[in-house]
Amino acid sequence: MMDPDGGLLRGTLDLLILKSLTWGPRHGYAVAEWIHATTDDTLLVEEGPLYTALHRLEKKGWLEAEWGLSEKNRKAKYYQLSRAGRQQLRAEITSWERYAVAVSKAIAALA
Repeated sequence: MMDPDGGLLRGTLDLLILKSLTWGPRHGYAVAEWIHATTDDTLLVEEGPLYTALHRLEKKGWLEAEWGLSEKNRKAKYYQLSRAGRQQLRAEITSWERYAVAVSKAIAALA
């Protein structure tokens, strides 16, 4: 979901980051690429908000991180879901689905 300026609405980025890591560790750029590709090039995550969110989720204990080498043999920090992160992802998905249903009902309502 995007705001009028094309950015992600608050709270959406955390959900997308957590979801992107369900298949294993990724570095930040790969997380952004996954979001962009999975949303058919609709959502573009800028570096600043992405890395701010990754660090925040790591501090909350939802992500674990370690340094490694990227596909281009560059030093990169790889993030993966912690157990708490998997639980948070389930909670975020439930909340997002409930929100989407409510908004859909409001949009479909006859005036």
